[in-house]
Amino acid sequence: MLNETRIIGRVGKDPEMRYTTTGIPVANFSVATTKTWKDQAGQKQEKTTWHYCEAWRKLAEITGEWVKKGMLVYAVGTYDFSEYEGRDGAKHKKTTLVVHNLKMLSKAGSGQGAGQKQQLDQRQGTPPQPDNFGDDDFIPEVEEDDVPL
Repeated sequence: MLNETRIIGRVGKDPEMRYTTTGIPVANFSVATTKTWKDQAGQKQEKTTWHYCEAWRKLAEITGEWVKKGMLVYAVGTYDFSEYEGRDGAKHKKTTLVVHNLKMLSKAGSGQGAGQKQQLDQRQGTPPQPDNFGDDDFIPEVEEDDVPL
């Protein structure tokens, strides 16, 4: 089975860094994706969806240091659905994209598109540039028998 989500959007605010009680780094940030279409009257319509994202370990450290509000990013991960009880005693549902791979497609706040990916060099104090930040181990091998009909 495959559970993978891919989004391209703009970061809503600088990532918030935190650490678990055992010292594992976690970066929380939000990404906005926008869908546009024309309605029956020919008027342009637009809907923005916010994706609450979470990166762990080394990816969290890179995210916390280099990802900034306004950047265009390409995030790959899995959705995690959970419930919690708020301070008011009410139950709340939470949907989080647990990011496994992240590509920075533009500088913070710039209008650059994915085709103008920033070229950064680690020796100049900029982030490392592998194709993906994170582990590729989560991508499963898919056998023909695994594909539903």
